[in-house]
Amino acid sequence: MAKDPELIAHLEWLGYIQPVGLVVSPPALVQAQAHVNRNVIPQQQRFLACLPSDASDEPIPVIRDFPKFVREVLEWQATDLVAFEQAAEAGLDVAGLEVVLPEYHETLRPTWVVPEFVPQTAAAAGQRAAGWVLLIQQVADDQDLDAPLEESDRRWHASPHARFERLLRETQVAAGLLTNGRQLRLVYAPRGETSGYLTFDVAAMTTVAGRPIFAALHMLLCADRLFNLEKSQRLPAILVESRKYQNTVSTQLAQQVMAALYELLRGFQAADDQWNGRLLKDVLATNPQHVYHGLLTVLMRTVFVLYAEDRNLLSNHPVYTNYYSIIGLFERLRADAGQYPDTMDQRYGAWAQLLTLFRMIYEGGSHADLRIPPRKGYLFDPERYPFLEGRGKELPVASSQLPEKNGTSSSLATGNSQLATIPRVPDGVIYRVLNNLLILDGERLSYRSLDVEQIGSVYEAIMGFEVRVSTGRSIAIRPVKKHGAPATINLEELLGQKAAERAKWLKDRTDQSITGQALETLRTAMSIDDLLAALDRKIDNLVTPNVVPANSLIFQPSDERRRSGSHYTPRSFTEPVVRTTLRPILEALGPHPRPEQILGLKVCDPAMGSGAFLVEICRQLAEALVAAWYFHDCVPQLPPDEDDLLHARRLVAQRCLYGVDKNPMAVDLAKLSLWLVTLAKDHPFTFVDHSLRAGDSLVGLTREQIVAFTWQPVAAGTGLRREKKGKKKTAAVNQPSDTAKLFSDPIADRMRKVSEYRQRILAARDDRPYEQLRQELDVADEALSLARLAGDCAIAAFFSAEKDRERVANLSTLSRQLVQYLAPQSRIEDRKPLAAAVASLINGDHPLQPFHWQIEFPEVFTIDSNGQPTGGFDAIVGNPPFAGKNTLINGNRDGYLDWLKTLHEESHGNADLVAHFFRRAFNLLRPEGCFGLIATNTIGQGDTRSTGLRWICLNGGTIHHAQTRIKWPGQASVVVSEVHVCRGKILCRFLLDGRPVPIITSYLFHAGG
Repeated sequence: MAKDPELIAHLEWLGYIQPVGLVVSPPALVQAQAHVNRNVIPQQQRFLACLPSDASDEPIPVIRDFPKFVREVLEWQATDLVAFEQAAEAGLDVAGLEVVLPEYHETLRPTWVVPEFVPQTAAAAGQRAAGWVLLIQQVADDQDLDAPLEESDRRWHASPHARFERLLRETQVAAGLLTNGRQLRLVYAPRGETSGYLTFDVAAMTTVAGRPIFAALHMLLCADRLFNLEKSQRLPAILVESRKYQNTVSTQLAQQVMAALYELLRGFQAADDQWNGRLLKDVLATNPQHVYHGLLTVLMRTVFVLYAEDRNLLSNHPVYTNYYSIIGLFERLRADAGQYPDTMDQRYGAWAQLLTLFRMIYEGGSHADLRIPPRKGYLFDPERYPFLEGRGKELPVASSQLPEKNGTSSSLATGNSQLATIPRVPDGVIYRVLNNLLILDGERLSYRSLDVEQIGSVYEAIMGFEVRVSTGRSIAIRPVKKHGAPATINLEELLGQKAAERAKWLKDRTDQSITGQALETLRTAMSIDDLLAALDRKIDNLVTPNVVPANSLIFQPSDERRRSGSHYTPRSFTEPVVRTTLRPILEALGPHPRPEQILGLKVCDPAMGSGAFLVEICRQLAEALVAAWYFHDCVPQLPPDEDDLLHARRLVAQRCLYGVDKNPMAVDLAKLSLWLVTLAKDHPFTFVDHSLRAGDSLVGLTREQIVAFTWQPVAAGTGLRREKKGKKKTAAVNQPSDTAKLFSDPIADRMRKVSEYRQRILAARDDRPYEQLRQELDVADEALSLARLAGDCAIAAFFSAEKDRERVANLSTLSRQLVQYLAPQSRIEDRKPLAAAVASLINGDHPLQPFHWQIEFPEVFTIDSNGQPTGGFDAIVGNPPFAGKNTLINGNRDGYLDWLKTLHEESHGNADLVAHFFRRAFNLLRPEGCFGLIATNTIGQGDTRSTGLRWICLNGGTIHHAQTRIKWPGQASVVVSEVHVCRGKILCRFLLDGRPVPIITSYLFHAGG
């Protein structure tokens, strides 16, 4: 389909400028009828006349008279540009445009302001401008816009761009123009969102070749675009609409990433077929999900590299660009596809290049002046998914070499095993995978313009699948919900159904309904081709362009994933939630907290998903840390590849952030998100393995319950079981168990060791090698293994039966076996029944991995000498999953609802899952800690309210801020509430839907309840 010429023109000048972040998008420009004037010679001549000339009468590419430039070139009126010092005389109130930064001993103010246009008749009647179109800052001609100013140590060591962006955010004037005379930079920095900018080079705009760039500048900043056109066609409206379009980009990219995952699966299927099934035989026999996780990791690795390459955070060395770069590989494959379109699937080599790149990033490498630092960690670890490199029990062995840091070579594999023959994944597969990741609507996607949250949410959309082997010819059916997941059906099985039952069979497996002529064709189908004709409009051609043969690998979503949506959570949503949650915590530290106070904060997301909230917490705490450094005159020595904010983010990520998710791949994705937002060119990944963990946030025991070997409440520091309200007391309840008598000392000794080694990680320097930190975490985890085993066994006993009597009997059996295992004369065989009990819990349908908060994060949940709790999280932020009673029952193992009612006394079986996350978050807070969570509107209604907010308010919780009926950003038709609670009393203004109120009740109302 032919493209709009205007769209092509916008893509052209944007390609020349190479935007950083998102400022304007071509669709928004076309919608606003913003056209690039190709006949721009007269305006360019006026532009050249504004510039100073040298002795030979050649223009000097620097704008020294900015007011003259905007008047004569952009055709502004004299009143459109007002010097800040003269604004008051012009009747403009500019008090809100000065930003005082006491921590830096500075005040930020613009050079000029551009007020909104006021018609002459209105001005004559005394009407003044209601707002500001732009703020403009001019710096010295020789000042690099991105280089820190050379000031005294007491001042903010930040670049003009960083200062100007701070000015825009603090004054809430979203757009501005920054110039040093040699460059004009249009900056868009709406508060709560990621900024973007376009840099127009004056020297380039003086040339004939630079006319498209000059035309774009004139189009965006001319008087008509700023003041005269309809408001929907003016620059501010275009900037806003461009951000809305980014939601569409995220949705489309998520669909293409899904297609890339299926394409990669087909590629490994082809490679496995070439080896007669030997490539994947072992892994499919032992753990088919390992294949899914491995392929998902390949996509994560690829997106990391694309993000880093677009931001020049890996290398721009010619050797890297020509022989390692993924973008370079894609361009070569695209050229090959143009020349050899029919043989791309018979060509090989691209997969080997990707493996070489992944190995080099993991191990590091150098050649002459090319240097890639090692980036250890799970993401690029070749031993995690050896089948990707063709390594397995039945595979041939061959050697392959990589450059080492010293310029010599080393084996691609580790230890004594060398790299086996690389899987023969066709170049056509790799080309189509990269095409899905890099080309959107026919144009190259810049990962530089994507937020970290967008990248995370895109990959979150491909979570929740299982690898299966098709038992017949199959095809994928589109989900009913726009953000759901395609389900693959066996066409032969469908054809074998009775004619009248086929529609129901299809609906049960895909939720899709067939009507009209398609239904009749489905009923009367006599062949696979007939079925394909009936299902034509329901087939997901993006993920299965052709019928999948029998005995092929397929992805099948869980019922929950198929029916639920995966929605992009933009920064405009996470930023205010995080800011409101952290505000009382930071204010409690005083007006000028010290750096060590900020680094001592512990903040958690108990259902972190792709880590969007953790990324925003990292940003905001890092800003507070930088301010503390400057106010207290203790800015640390910064590495050459880090600025103060990046260095602060890396420290905050390692010391302050915690997250849990029941999906292990979501944990990996959250790590990737934090690595992207803390990525330094010459440093390893920020170490977060100790604080981002996999497990079910709602299923776990306290330290005392583990010692007592029970899921019943236990009084802190006593080891005695605490009888629930309304329960008849028994003698057994008030006596320590045999396990507790034997177990309390060993667990206490081991927990001291756990805390010691975890503290070493928290205190580690930014440049500490990953291997050392990983070793210390391994020691801590090994010391923790006994307590984990006991806790998991107790949970396994609960889920082993439906009746309480049977559960208690099974618990007693496991207790005896645990005592036997703890005895000095125990044998290794004594562990087997305990391990079997845990295996029954964490494997099978709806596997469940418990998470025991107090032992996993002992530095958070501290205790005094009497065993009384003294800790907890300072803040908890997040967006817990939305699930009603039926979804909760169908999506989890039997007994899950019983567990929640046991976990949270006075809870109701009809309550939504989110009420239990509210309860869990409240109980994990320290006194005076705060949480800010997102929920559906049911949080203030019925049994969900009674289980959640009502209980919290009756047990010391205070709701101090709430926003109800918020429409989810973007295309998702979801309405939510934002609720902020303090554990204890709080001295602050209570805000309900933006209005001050004396109290906020559990109904999320200002009175009653």
